Amino acid sequence: MPTSSFLGSPLFLPPPSTTANRRHLHHPTIKSSLNPTNPITTLTKLLWGNSLPPNLLISTARSAWSAAWHLMMSQLAPSDPTGRYTRPTSQFRRSTTSTHPSPKTSTSTANGRKTLKEVYNLRNGGYSGRSTVPMLWDADRKEIVCNESYDIIELFNSGLNELSSNPGLDLSPPPLKKKIDEWNQIIYPNINNGVYRCGFAQSQEAYDIAANELFATLDMVDEHLGSSRYLCGDTLTLADVCLFTTLIRFDLVYNVLFKCTKKKLIEYPNLHGYMRDIYQIPKIAATCNLEAIMDGYYKILFPLNPGGIRPAIPSGCEHEMLSKPHNRESLSLVEKDVNVLIS
Repeated sequence: MPTSSFLGSPLFLPPPSTTANRRHLHHPTIKSSLNPTNPITTLTKLLWGNSLPPNLLISTARSAWSAAWHLMMSQLAPSDPTGRYTRPTSQFRRSTTSTHPSPKTSTSTANGRKTLKEVYNLRNGGYSGRSTVPMLWDADRKEIVCNESYDIIELFNSGLNELSSNPGLDLSPPPLKKKIDEWNQIIYPNINNGVYRCGFAQSQEAYDIAANELFATLDMVDEHLGSSRYLCGDTLTLADVCLFTTLIRFDLVYNVLFKCTKKKLIEYPNLHGYMRDIYQIPKIAATCNLEAIMDGYYKILFPLNPGGIRPAIPSGCEHEMLSKPHNRESLSLVEKDVNVLIS
């Protein structure tokens, strides 16, 4: 099939067809912004016909878009003078002495409000800052409990046991607390926040530093997981929960939209198997709405994806692939000890 190109993108052209053949061809109607009745199209044709716009116009449009982009990014992702993304400090950290809330975790409405901004404004005294997620809302007191992700998962781990169907489960057992904290000190700045430092970088220097640190850390963790089923050994912990939430989004979103392009997660055999191991824990897959994850980034982050087009889900991220055997049970020290005793 012959091809042509427009601005570097291949276009596949159908082969010539006879009049007889054309009678039997039915092509879907495609809406186009290049409709000849479009006044912008008409004006551009009058100015320069079918040619590309002149260089002056292109450079002017580029400068205008660059200025608008930096303005939008300054609101979306505050940066330091070098262009490095600096995540704002949460104003609603959970106190260890706070009373247990009556949380509202629905993604639809809270106290009759539909937008996040409206919910934040419901709190006593209102709110004029950044409305961010995740956010845990006390529906009874109409108050923000917390909007710091790690504080929230710690609360779910041990602070709401009276509401839990499995209150005996502890993903932060005291003997592993030190290891969990050590891993979090590595994972959060370099991976969890590292992907955002890549995607929200506003200078080449800031991006290069973030990308190098991100992939150096992924390389290190992949090597560690070659001999350890989970980060802290045989026990799934909060550190694994934190890492999983970024890994499940990596090839879906971060590799493309956030320019984390050095390697795909599927190219890391241990990390990808580790992600599948956790994904296959009963009830975990049901919490991973892959299409909703993609919509939440590609259709919302306008400065990074102005067209709002959501790409196809990578084959390595589809449920069938994530459900393939991971064989990571063989790394379990418990299993190895049993085998030694049997032999």
